[in-house]
Amino acid sequence: QLVESGGGLVQAGGSLRLSCAASGRTFSTTVMCWFRQAPGKEREFVAFISLVGSGTYITDSVKGRFTISKDYAKTTVYLQIKSLKPDDTAVYYCAARTRSGVAVAVSAYDYWGQGTQVTVSS
Repeated sequence: QLVESGGGLVQAGGSLRLSCAASGRTFSTTVMCWFRQAPGKEREFVAFISLVGSGTYITDSVKGRFTISKDYAKTTVYLQIKSLKPDDTAVYYCAARTRSGVAVAVSAYDYWGQGTQVTVSS
């Protein structure tokens, strides 16, 4: 089970830290990541982190503003977002999978959270 938190309404230029707490069969997951889905758009990959190594990957469109990190002991992954823009408004989803390696397709992930809403006002 994946549970996201930390979303909310913020002004442009502000910051947020999203959290994703994993529970249950966490021993089988090797990768966690964040996707987002804006109204009327497809779900898009944002960031990836390996749970068995130190690898991370941020999609180019948000690189420099988004940072992904983990607290492995708690099986929690974070997405730090700074300099928020109205275009960042979306539901942010946490996802996990058992296979290793970077994957940006929605279909590549086995487990999903319910999402947390981020709304950025101009």
